[in-house]
Amino acid sequence: MGGCLSGDLKGGKQAIGGGVHGRSTMNNDTVHNEAIHHFYRVRGHFPLFTQIELSLSASNLRDLDITSKSDPMAVLYIKKMDGKLEELGRTEVILNSLNPAWIDKIHVAYQFEIVQNLVFHVYDVDTKYHNIPVKNDLSDCLFLTFEFFTFSWQIVTKINRTLTLNLHGKNGPGGSRNFGALTVHAEETFLSRMTVEMKLCCSQLDNVDMFSKSDPFLRISRQTEDGNHVPICKTEVINNNLNPVWRPLYLSMQHVCCLVRKSLTLDCFIYLISQLHKSVSELEKLHKDRSGANLIFPSHRGQEKVLKGQLFVDQFIEKEHFSFLDYISSGSELNFMVAIDFTASNGTPQNQDSLHYIDPSGRLNSYQQAIMEVGEVIQFYDSDRRFPAWGFGGRTYDGTLSHCFNLNGTNAYEVEGVQGIMAAYANALHTVTLAGPTLFGPVINTAAQLASQATSNDITKYFVLLIITDGVLTDIQETMDALVRASDLPLSILIVGVGNADFKQMDVLDADDGRRLESSTGRVATRDIVQFVPMREVHSGQISAVQALLEELPDQFLAYNRSRNIKPLHS
Repeated sequence: MGGCLSGDLKGGKQAIGGGVHGRSTMNNDTVHNEAIHHFYRVRGHFPLFTQIELSLSASNLRDLDITSKSDPMAVLYIKKMDGKLEELGRTEVILNSLNPAWIDKIHVAYQFEIVQNLVFHVYDVDTKYHNIPVKNDLSDCLFLTFEFFTFSWQIVTKINRTLTLNLHGKNGPGGSRNFGALTVHAEETFLSRMTVEMKLCCSQLDNVDMFSKSDPFLRISRQTEDGNHVPICKTEVINNNLNPVWRPLYLSMQHVCCLVRKSLTLDCFIYLISQLHKSVSELEKLHKDRSGANLIFPSHRGQEKVLKGQLFVDQFIEKEHFSFLDYISSGSELNFMVAIDFTASNGTPQNQDSLHYIDPSGRLNSYQQAIMEVGEVIQFYDSDRRFPAWGFGGRTYDGTLSHCFNLNGTNAYEVEGVQGIMAAYANALHTVTLAGPTLFGPVINTAAQLASQATSNDITKYFVLLIITDGVLTDIQETMDALVRASDLPLSILIVGVGNADFKQMDVLDADDGRRLESSTGRVATRDIVQFVPMREVHSGQISAVQALLEELPDQFLAYNRSRNIKPLHS
């Protein structure tokens, strides 16, 4: 999944999540957490998306013309958070038809990390607009029928990606009256499936270590419409090597958007960052010519130093891969799990300055906000919507200190839906005594056990554990050991930091310096499964940092399945 959007947001045939031109606030020198990179990217209106093409047809529409049949046109809108509708696209007008099959497709940018509620209106349009685009105000067109649906839940998770909606009148359902039906079929565009696989290597890198060779890795960034660069992938670190050969990287054509013409930035990290600016086509030419490109050390004074180190493209292959939606629509599911910090550093829940304070006015605290934002998205990808929910760092009703207890206070660890998590959390604040210390190891091991059981039973589930915490870990090595073990499993871990604590430890778990986590026994994590973001990065009126975390889940899901050659069930 991936790509960028730009342009005006004043209606018309705009895709969901379209952006407006403007300067990004991201500062690469001060922002070290890649989750925050993604957060700023979203705030800069360059979200990842998968392009979906919708084909529309209708049947048995109610005839509103007196002397002839109606002349229908369908219009698609997204329902915004404030309840207003924003138009995404229109079909053509079909003359005298109550069973139209429109030719014009409507393109929608599917974004995993947000809930997209779409609305269809069908209009009976004046015949003078036959076979020409209708761009006028539709207030003078007779309103025929409408319906709305949740994009992620009701169509992209279906095996055939086809949905039939029973339409009703503009004043709501008309009892037994039949207003017809609208059928929507969704297909991913070809570009969404295309991936460039590249195998990169460097030679004669400068050695900046005194007692050993350097430990290099590459990070690739793409240029946005406003000229800034945002990271899209990175290699592993290769220790003590000045001639590194990295494992292949996969660049989705949606990630890089139209980078056949635009420049990628390749940063080589050793001690000083050296750079190279190349388009995808230029990288392909390096491969064909079997030639290298000199790395450049940029100077703040505007001068560049050409280094002796060179970058080579050993492999460049364009492939069509199974997409995230291929797996989801064939039966794969995401299972949401949550673990909540009940340590004393949160403050007494009855006090208004406590991070656990439940506001009688209904305003959500940071814990509730994180649960809702993550859960409301992932719930659509789990058929039974029964979610494991735990607490840690508290004394339960019998006075026992526990670092992984069932949130609902019973022997059952699952609750019903996101509202079940919210209710169990609120009730636990009355029965659990805040204590400590802050340990992640037990809840990660418990989540990993569930993921392992699903794998052994050949269940097509991928697990997502949300940990919400306010404090500093006291079991950092045990946590790293648990994460390394869990890296082989269908599991991703989202960590949200609430409050104003120092969360530097979380950056270590997130492995943003290119080094994969290493256990106390020297075992290296198979893949990076952790994403972290502090809740304080959430800004009013903008997409939240929590949603920026969710944006990366489809890629982590795909990385796991591709590494094990797991194909969609109905491929």
